[in-house]
Amino acid sequence: MNTESFSRRQFLQCSGQALASGLLASPLLTAAPASATQAPRGETLVQQLYGSLKEDQKKLLCFGWEDPRRLKVDNNWHITPQKLRDVLSGDQQDLVRQIFDSLHSEAYKKEVWRQFDQDNKSDGGFASSSMALFGQPGSGQFEFVLTGRHCTRRCDGDSEAGTAFGGPIFYGHAANGFYEKPDHAGNAYWFQAKRANEVFQALDGKQRQMALLGEGREETGNKTVRLTGRTTGLDGIPMTELSADQQGLVRQVIGDLLAPFRPEDSQEAMKYIEAAGFDHLHMAFYKNQDVGNDGIWDVWQLEGPNMIWYFRGDPHVHCWAHIKS
Repeated sequence: MNTESFSRRQFLQCSGQALASGLLASPLLTAAPASATQAPRGETLVQQLYGSLKEDQKKLLCFGWEDPRRLKVDNNWHITPQKLRDVLSGDQQDLVRQIFDSLHSEAYKKEVWRQFDQDNKSDGGFASSSMALFGQPGSGQFEFVLTGRHCTRRCDGDSEAGTAFGGPIFYGHAANGFYEKPDHAGNAYWFQAKRANEVFQALDGKQRQMALLGEGREETGNKTVRLTGRTTGLDGIPMTELSADQQGLVRQVIGDLLAPFRPEDSQEAMKYIEAAGFDHLHMAFYKNQDVGNDGIWDVWQLEGPNMIWYFRGDPHVHCWAHIKS
């Protein structure tokens, strides 16, 4: 048995069970206080990075809080024309690496780095990504954004009030070429779709008719994760049509979706989902985008009035997420 895979399954099982039972204050999902033996929080590192910037660097990388780029999301883009290697020193690039690293869970960050390095290898790796800072770190209103292929991540110290992850995020992976095979071998995030398909397998015939639709939404930047505020009329089957056991599976899937991210962000996201009403969530699968026509649905989503998590595994994995209070 592969030890690394077994450890990851153990982590996902524990995270799903914790979320399913509402134990958001458990050790798994609660950020530990900083200590001399722990790495600094991302927000502390952002402040260090900002303090290291020279004036000419700030002109290229630092912008006002109201700049529209601050909350932009896309699957493959550069928030500034300058790549890290073009504008930052080696030490500053290392700080950016530490910030990105701090945004992910200890259990899964190795997989996150494997994905990032693999997807950006042809362009020079991590140094080919780009970053921007909005507002001023330490002022109570700032946001760090890192972008590249299959990456939009944020670090804001909760400056963007009532918003998980500081705003919409994107992650993905093309593990073995642009067009992945049905099993998505080596994909860092395919485990999330496999778990979601367990929910579909648990549905009866009538429930499957409600959950299985034709094609998923188009990928159009921020429009992909636009929140409707609606509690009815969303794609797929509402949670009110599921049994308690089936709802438990959905909660575990949400735990799987949150697994790659640091505990405090996962905890905040789940708090907002539950506060808006778990019963208002809808889950949909899309049959017209089934890679290999194997009945394992590559494209699916969870949507509620205040959240969307859209998983598109055709032709490779793209994931769009947006959660507000």
